[in-house]
Amino acid sequence: MSSQPLLPHDRHDLSSPPRRKLILTTILIPILLIGGIILVSIKGDGVPKDDLGLARYYLKGSPVIDGHIDLPEFARAFYGNNISAFDLNKPTKGHVDIPRIREGSLGAFFWSIFVECRDDNGKDFLNPTFQVRDTLEQIDVSFNLIEKYSDTFAFASTADEVEVAIKEGKVASMFGLEGGHMLGNSLAVLRTFHRLGVRYMTLTHSCNNAFADSAGIFESVEERWGGLSKFGRALVPEMNRLGVIVDLSHVSDKTALQALSITRAPIMLSHSAARHFNNMSRNVPDNILAKIGRGKNQVDGVVMVNFFPVFASAHPDEVDVSYIADEIEYIVEKTGKHHVGIGSDYDGIETTPKGLEDVSKYPYLFAELIKRGWTEHELSLLAGGNFLRVFRGVEEVSRKLKNDGWKPSLTIYEKRRDLDPVEWEL
Repeated sequence: MSSQPLLPHDRHDLSSPPRRKLILTTILIPILLIGGIILVSIKGDGVPKDDLGLARYYLKGSPVIDGHIDLPEFARAFYGNNISAFDLNKPTKGHVDIPRIREGSLGAFFWSIFVECRDDNGKDFLNPTFQVRDTLEQIDVSFNLIEKYSDTFAFASTADEVEVAIKEGKVASMFGLEGGHMLGNSLAVLRTFHRLGVRYMTLTHSCNNAFADSAGIFESVEERWGGLSKFGRALVPEMNRLGVIVDLSHVSDKTALQALSITRAPIMLSHSAARHFNNMSRNVPDNILAKIGRGKNQVDGVVMVNFFPVFASAHPDEVDVSYIADEIEYIVEKTGKHHVGIGSDYDGIETTPKGLEDVSKYPYLFAELIKRGWTEHELSLLAGGNFLRVFRGVEEVSRKLKNDGWKPSLTIYEKRRDLDPVEWEL
């Protein structure tokens, strides 16, 4: 998303008129201009004057791209993935449905593909689980919902497809994988998920995995690798080659810093809060924020701000629209306005900030920022422009690496024995 709105506020056809209409147009335009001047003097220029009205007006041109919404998990947890058991055209018991999507000017979001961590897959993560199966089911239910409500949703796997969908009035639907534990210790599985449309992967969720150490959630977990494992150091370049965005939400500080040191592509934090406001290991600290940017020794990226009050503050009851705006501005202070976005975590959180109860409420956050002096251009970056820049950057790195001859990584998790070669007996 450039500095200009994706959708012009005046959507009339601006193409050149046919020659035969030129004389008529030449006569009519001065008349219409005079009429317009009179009308504006009476009724105003059509741009709202109040903050909320102006926020809604801006979001019509640059709708929100949310980095993390757990609609697939909502379908699984409440309805066993039976999409006929609920209707997104009507109010749901969660935070997301189509009327509220439209009211809140949500133009695109990552459908979070999520399966819980397990504590029974062993120290080396080798005990068999159903996690890959369950991940495929979450991708399947996402595709099923997109198809069922195709008048609203459009699947998108590139930045261009996101923009096209939004311009066609659809909600661009991308897939993000929330945790490397869902790969079954296999880069081949990563490549398969990429073919199915996954465009970011959080390196960990709340548990360590074969690739990296997690930050835990409400308390830190004992580190296994000291950051990235040897296998994880093969994972990040393979994600760069494929064009899967490296997501550093949920990971330990060491994992984040090491990933930042080896990635060749921009990164994201799809749904993170600032540790400055709440000293929780799950939240992003200042020293990692300092690494995000486009200066020397920095990596381009976007920090998409999580709305969950329990993450945002040690006193969750105090979290409201203004508090989330404070958090956005703090991250801006550390990274700049080109590195912040929205990653609400809707449908995956038990409580929400006052005034941001569901996807219909995004305009209230933007109205708060307008009150604080944010311009339309700055708000368009927050809404989705920053994310699209990062996405395009990841795509460009992928193209370059492939053009340079990078092939699929054949690295195998060193603790697996099932792929050890056997000797042929002649």
